[in-house]
Amino acid sequence: MSNVTVQARVSLELKQQADALFAALGLSTADAIRLFLQQAVNIGGLPFQPTAKRPNDETVEAMSELEAGGGQRFATTAELFADWKQ
Repeated sequence: MSNVTVQARVSLELKQQADALFAALGLSTADAIRLFLQQAVNIGGLPFQPTAKRPNDETVEAMSELEAGGGQRFATTAELFADWKQ
């Protein structure tokens, strides 16, 4: 069976992060793409459940603080920035 080339455009940052992740798993990015495509064919769909990006720990902590009644709230961004400058 002959091989073909598949091309995709991604940001440099995403490629570098993916390369590092796959290298830590002992894979090249090309190997990971082949695995992804094979698994998609094997199961007849995406081999994972797409999800939204999760907020970082600091943001989650701030959201939890607000939900618990803490933190500061502002009616407008102007009020927020006025307080921030003080």
